[in-house]
Amino acid sequence: MNKNFLLFSFLTFSIFTFSQENKGIDNPLEDKNELKINGLFFILGAVELDYEYLINEESGFGVDVLFAYDDSDIDINYYISPYYRQYFGKKPASGFFVEGFGMLNSVEDFVYTPSTNGDEFFFDGNEETVTDFALGIGAGAKFLTKRGFVAEISLGVGRNLFNNDRDYTIVGKGGISIGYRF
Repeated sequence: MNKNFLLFSFLTFSIFTFSQENKGIDNPLEDKNELKINGLFFILGAVELDYEYLINEESGFGVDVLFAYDDSDIDINYYISPYYRQYFGKKPASGFFVEGFGMLNSVEDFVYTPSTNGDEFFFDGNEETVTDFALGIGAGAKFLTKRGFVAEISLGVGRNLFNNDRDYTIVGKGGISIGYRF
């Protein structure tokens, strides 16, 4: 009876011991979430927040959300941009990266419509809010400190898919962001 109990205790202890996760050795990517703010867009009159979930040491997916608060410096009203990134650095989920993204965006576009007034032919214009969806690619670099602070430089370009007769067929995203990995 004691031998069976001792064997059962040893097996149970062994299973629990080997099922523990070795952080830092087998799983160097302990923190899988990042929250960043884009400082460049903040200067230009918009707030862009970025959340990224790190899938593994080489890839992650996330979403950028931008809202403009100053109409004079930036033409876009808002965008929501999910993305997938592939990293090529030595540290987990850092270094040079490439990304593919989608972007639901809204801009104020000046639309001209032809009009006539007797013998005169002219264009009448008014502003319209145009919402579209774009697909694009980007690249950048992410720098990570030992304490989890993140700095990122990125640039991307995409093409709107639905309103091709407008001025805003090509869209861009990018900036200089700072944040924290947790």
